Amino acid sequence: MDSPPDVLARIDRLRRERNAVILAHYYQEPDIQDLADHVGDSLQLAQAARRSDAEVIVFCGVHFMAETAAILCPERIVLLPDLAAGCSLADACPAPALAAWKAAHPHHAVVSYINCTAAVKALSDIVCTSSNAVRVVESLPPDRPVLFLPDRHLGRWVAERTGRPLDLWPGTCIVHEAFSEPALLDLVARHPDAKVLAHPECTASILARADHVGSTSSLLAYALRSDASTFVVATEPGILHPMRRAAPDKTFLPLPGVGADRAFNVCPHMRLITPEKTLRSLETLEFRIEVPEAVRTAALVPLERMLALQ
Repeated sequence: MDSPPDVLARIDRLRRERNAVILAHYYQEPDIQDLADHVGDSLQLAQAARRSDAEVIVFCGVHFMAETAAILCPERIVLLPDLAAGCSLADACPAPALAAWKAAHPHHAVVSYINCTAAVKALSDIVCTSSNAVRVVESLPPDRPVLFLPDRHLGRWVAERTGRPLDLWPGTCIVHEAFSEPALLDLVARHPDAKVLAHPECTASILARADHVGSTSSLLAYALRSDASTFVVATEPGILHPMRRAAPDKTFLPLPGVGADRAFNVCPHMRLITPEKTLRSLETLEFRIEVPEAVRTAALVPLERMLALQ
C-alpha cells in the first residue's frame, strides 16, 4: 500500500534536517524501497553505509545489518526502526556456541555469513555475503580446513562451487528453506520457457532446478541481461519490486512456500519495518544500535578482510 503523503514528506524533511541516509534491503516492502536513498543486498548496503557522509544511518533491514553499519561507522548514529526485526540465521548461532565449536577445531578458519551477530563476527576470521562467499572461501589457504556458519544451504552450495570441503553449522533461513519443490515443478510446467532464479540459502532440491543461483543483486542482474521474458523467483518476494520496475516488459513469478499460510514466503522480520516506524525513528533517534567497542574492533577485522576482496 502507498504511504500517506504527509508521512513521506515528514521523512524527507527530517532526512535533510538530520543529515540522514536511509538504507533499505531488497526484501523490504516496495514503499520502503521507494523512500530509501540506497536499496541493495547486504554487501551493497554495508558499502553504502561506509561511503556515506551522513551523520545518521537509518537501516530499513534487520538487526544484524544495522549492527554491521555500526561496526563499520562507529562515529555515526545507526538506527533500526524496529528492534524486533531479527533473523533466524543470526539466532541459529549464538556466540558461545561458536566459541565452543571453534575451540573444538583450533586449526580451522572461521567464515561467517554476514547474517550473524556482531559477537559472532568478532570470533570469525573473515565474513562473507551471498554475493562473495565463493570468493571469500577461495581466498583462504587451500590446505586450511574451514568452519562455515550459520547457513548450511549456502555453505553446501559454496562447497560445491569451490570443490572444497567445509564443516557446516546447521542453521537455515526460515524463508528460503520453505520453498515448495512441487510448486516449482508446477510453475515450470505452466511456463516452460521461464528461467528459474534462486538464492543459495534455498534447499538443494530448489537449487538443482535453478538456471541461475546467486545473491539478490545477482538475481536482479541476471534477469535484466537475460533474453528470457519470464522468471520464477525463489527468494523473498521483496526483490520482485526492483525487478518489475527495471524490466516492466518481463514477468516475474514468486515461488510459493510450503503451506497456504506461507504463500509467498515473506520474511516476517523484514516486513516489521514500515514508513511510519521509519518516521518515528528519525523523529526520536530510536532505536540506536551500538556495539561494545571491544566487540566492534574485533568484528571489524573480518569485515575489513571481506571488503578488501572487492
